[in-house]
Amino acid sequence: MSAAMHRLRQRLGIEFPLLQAPMAGVQGHRLAAAVSHAGGLGALPCAMLSADALRAEVQALRVHDKGPYNLNFFCHPPPPAQPARLQAWREYLRDDYRALDLDPGQIVTQSERRPFDADTAGVLETLQPPVISFHFGLPAPDLLARLRHWPCTIIASATTVDEACWLQQRGVDAIIAQGAEAGGHRGMFLTDEVSTQMGLFALLPQICAAVDVPVIAAGGIADADGVAAAIALGAAGVQVGTAYLLCPEADTSELHRQALASDAARQTAISNVFTGRPARGIVNHAMRAWGPLNPAVPDFPLAAAVSAPLRQAAEARGSSDYSAHWAGESAARCRPIPAAILTRELARGFPD
Repeated sequence: MSAAMHRLRQRLGIEFPLLQAPMAGVQGHRLAAAVSHAGGLGALPCAMLSADALRAEVQALRVHDKGPYNLNFFCHPPPPAQPARLQAWREYLRDDYRALDLDPGQIVTQSERRPFDADTAGVLETLQPPVISFHFGLPAPDLLARLRHWPCTIIASATTVDEACWLQQRGVDAIIAQGAEAGGHRGMFLTDEVSTQMGLFALLPQICAAVDVPVIAAGGIADADGVAAAIALGAAGVQVGTAYLLCPEADTSELHRQALASDAARQTAISNVFTGRPARGIVNHAMRAWGPLNPAVPDFPLAAAVSAPLRQAAEARGSSDYSAHWAGESAARCRPIPAAILTRELARGFPD
């Protein structure tokens, strides 16, 4: 076992340096508790939770498992008002609305995804979680300082070497190297140029060479061999998300589960058409018709409100044509097995 791996395990207080990726919309405390109970680090996605919902999820997690856990937050800058751009995007989708008997004029453009703010920091000061992770950079220095008032570990995602160095300079305790294979939103924050995004096994050794803090590999890892390969390239631990999507403890929708179990799971792509930020998911009609990358999409997270009615109407008819079924390039390898079994299988890839 490397010194970095030992350091990460000790810092996180876990048996295996295996982190479950936070996945908003498809999981809550049940999956996080199952992974933590099996020796990994369970995570709760918090960007779409109100203060009351966050407290309730943490309380439920603590009831199910007394071990450490990770609370994950977004750090995106709130977008400026852009009524003209939103109206243009509505017009772009007008034919899709008509096909589903919807009126684009009835769209309410408000976001469910909130960036980390002072109110959230106040909630965390009462909860004092052991691990906090961030996507899309870090919160403002004064907010970050408030999280240092108790012994917590702070982790953040990097998709480039420059981002990893930026995070280290601001004092994070570990860095998640998010390869382009990973499902869900890209954690990119120093650039919006998708061409900068590298596959994990190209990105990982470069980040490991550039920083001194432990590096956690994420993207496309679905079995013990993938874990072992990441460790061989210098990772101190791994983060796995997509492989857990079919676990019974996940809240993955039935349509999402069907897509993961079908041939459609063999093709994923990075697209911005659902939320306004690049994210990897299973390719469907919306991705093909609107993107996968479209410069006309409103800024994150405003775009989500425009496409949400289409998703809801289509799903009510049993269709995934407009659903953002986030998943990584390992999607076709998902299995419907308990999270504890999957966690222990993945852990076989770590050295003794």
